[in-house]
Amino acid sequence: MASCAVHGGCPSDYVAVAIAIFSMILLIVKSTFPFLIHKAPRAKGSTFWIPVIQVIASFNFLLSIVMSVNFLKYKKNHWWLSCYVWAVWIEGPLGFGLLMSCRIAQVFQLYYVFVKRRLPPLRSHIFLPLIILPWIAGAAFIHMQKPLNYRCHLGTYWIIPVVCLHTLYVAVLVGFAGAIRHIEFRFDELRDLWQGILVSASLIGIWVFAYILNEVHDDISWLQVASRFMLLITASILVLVFFSISIAQPLLSQISLRKREPLEFKTMGQALGIPDSGLLLQREQAVVIDPNEPLDKLLLNKNFRQSFIAFADSCLAGESVHFFEEVQELGKIPIGDPVRRIYMARHIINKYIIAGAAMEVNISHRIRHEILTTTDLTHPDLFTNALNELMQLMKMNLAKDYWSSIYFLKFREEINTRYNGHEMEQMTGYNFSPRLSSVRATDDPFHQDHFSRGSSQDIHDSYPQ
Repeated sequence: MASCAVHGGCPSDYVAVAIAIFSMILLIVKSTFPFLIHKAPRAKGSTFWIPVIQVIASFNFLLSIVMSVNFLKYKKNHWWLSCYVWAVWIEGPLGFGLLMSCRIAQVFQLYYVFVKRRLPPLRSHIFLPLIILPWIAGAAFIHMQKPLNYRCHLGTYWIIPVVCLHTLYVAVLVGFAGAIRHIEFRFDELRDLWQGILVSASLIGIWVFAYILNEVHDDISWLQVASRFMLLITASILVLVFFSISIAQPLLSQISLRKREPLEFKTMGQALGIPDSGLLLQREQAVVIDPNEPLDKLLLNKNFRQSFIAFADSCLAGESVHFFEEVQELGKIPIGDPVRRIYMARHIINKYIIAGAAMEVNISHRIRHEILTTTDLTHPDLFTNALNELMQLMKMNLAKDYWSSIYFLKFREEINTRYNGHEMEQMTGYNFSPRLSSVRATDDPFHQDHFSRGSSQDIHDSYPQ
């Protein structure tokens, strides 16, 4: 016992290492599950790289404990095996410090978006390095002073500031969570956040207790073995719980993929419960479209809009019409419901406005800057100027080509068929349309979009012959 307590390799050490490896594998599976199983689109920007950094920080945290607390027998013949590399730099700035900083960056965004109702003044790629600076400064100071002994243990006087730094970041996280406690979140972010804080704080308390025992009582063999076993086990559970109870996906405008959600939502509008979001009526009144009417008025009709979107997508220019559709859904949310409006506005900004977005729209730099620096994400005219610019572009390009395309011809044939069927229903009183029965599903451009609820606006004009 005395030998393995000093040099490592006790049976309990190997058990703890095996549990740490298993927890890391489980963490990677959990982080990739939505993309591999649900085929969720990979997000861009901080939506993607903050969870990735969190996984990397978790790996560094566990590996640094294994390498610096003598779990395995190995000779420290190289500089990269020294105590200061693993116990100071990897465990601190690149491990626990980075893990907590990612979490603080997430709740910092929640605070600004839902309490201040504006985008954070600092982008995540700037904010994250700033809040990790104390860890870097502390690691550099310890490296210069070199207080570690041959077993990578600090002295008693050094343990106090190290523990205080760990506690400070937990306190900052709790402070931000308290500032947003009055917000009624749609996706239970606050509940998940508090669960994460309580569980994590409990585990961190146990981990700090084991850390102090391991650092101070290095002359008691059985206590060394037991404390480092507890140290690695609690760290393994901590990184797994810290990622599992995550606030990243709802905040960053992705639909919840958790098993407890009974329904699958294809659009943010459906997830937010916006009436008739993305749906078409299975049976509608006859709709007649006049190409001479303004395009923005024609696009209010869902049948016409779906046909126009299909044409625009075939031209690889559908982002403008999709943007129009989601802004219309935003307009259905009452002004008195700021939380849902913020969710939808944030979703639109992430998807269409920010540089490099999945469906970035072609708007001027001035308009883009106005949206990104707005002081009120719930303002009813937030996207009005962008919509006007895009409408002018669509009128000059897409609209002219659409009227002579096969998509409009199919749309007109569909409307004529339904118009004749509606007349037959009025005359016979039965739900029967002989022309509709001759249209095959593969020829119907809307056969995949007919649902049982929704509404449509009628435009009572005639086609030009």
